[in-house]
Amino acid sequence: MKGIAAGIGVVVLSPLLLAGTAMMMASSSEASTTSSFSGCLTGIDTAEVTKEVTKLLDGASGKDVHIQGLDLPAEQIPNAQTIVATGISLDVPKKGQIIAIATAMQESRLRNLNSGDRDSLGLFQQRPSQGWGTAQQIRDPVYASERFYKALLKVDGWQQMKVTQAAQAVQKSGYPDAYAQWEDLATALQKAIAATFPNADKDESAKDTTKDTDTKPSAGGCTPDKDGTSFGRIPEGSVPKGYKIPKDADPKARTAIEWAMQQLGTLYQWGGSCTDAHGPDPMGRCDCSSLMQQAYAHADVHLTRTTYTQVNEGKAVSAKNLKPGDLIFSRGTAARPEHVGLYMGEGLVIEAPRTSKPVRITPIKDWEILAVRRVL
Repeated sequence: MKGIAAGIGVVVLSPLLLAGTAMMMASSSEASTTSSFSGCLTGIDTAEVTKEVTKLLDGASGKDVHIQGLDLPAEQIPNAQTIVATGISLDVPKKGQIIAIATAMQESRLRNLNSGDRDSLGLFQQRPSQGWGTAQQIRDPVYASERFYKALLKVDGWQQMKVTQAAQAVQKSGYPDAYAQWEDLATALQKAIAATFPNADKDESAKDTTKDTDTKPSAGGCTPDKDGTSFGRIPEGSVPKGYKIPKDADPKARTAIEWAMQQLGTLYQWGGSCTDAHGPDPMGRCDCSSLMQQAYAHADVHLTRTTYTQVNEGKAVSAKNLKPGDLIFSRGTAARPEHVGLYMGEGLVIEAPRTSKPVRITPIKDWEILAVRRVL
């Protein structure tokens, strides 16, 4: 996860620093949001929440997903996913992710609000006037989550605090005990969403001394059945011996994979169009997103040009349900990844990795998956 944390700094983290206690004060909108709910959500069935979250992430309609406490799951679950993914990217322990989700549930009901008390905005109802960022920045769920985590990590002893105490230390709310009502739901959501990110719990025991002894890392069960290790070391630019595109692959996915494989061994070129990877002009070579775009163009499927936009193509699916042709995103954050590859089946991914490296095939075990999109 250290690599992800380093990558995210390049993409979205700004050099803004919290300046005094004023930076820790996000005016709450609880007065307007808590009136519709009283008491704690207890007895949450984590297995049921996991099933419903997975159903939505696999493309089910929000109207077919039912989770106690979530009235708008199609809007709320993706926001919770962004909070968890951002926490994972920043190496924030599980408890910190739970605190963040509980806070966002109380402040906005996990909705990216355009307004609130005074100038409060977004998932955490952060205020531009209190130094949390511009209105545009705060309305970016990734930015808002990062700023919350940065503030939380500055709280001395936060890991030993109750969830509501830690949330209150950041938010300075007029309703200091209100966050407690969402702890069970936040815990279930964090567990369900983290399970869709392979290796999300790697090194967790070293970071989180509050890790439940009866809860084992669930991310390992969400990796594909095949992780590519059976092919051994794969020389760059080559097809591993024994690989064949799975027979059940969608015909368009097969076409895209076959075309991408024809570019194996050609050098990466940032900003390259991938329209003539074997030609003399470097700008005709491929970068990661142009390889995806051109591979699918040859299958009569239109994709946008950049990784930042391709992460919104098609529909989101869980990393445990990969199919040949799926786009796999890594580095940076789930909402704003820096890299994309094409899943080939059999635990393999074809990619244009970076400057000085050729288009190559790599085992999926080497990928820190932040998001998966199915474009067919």
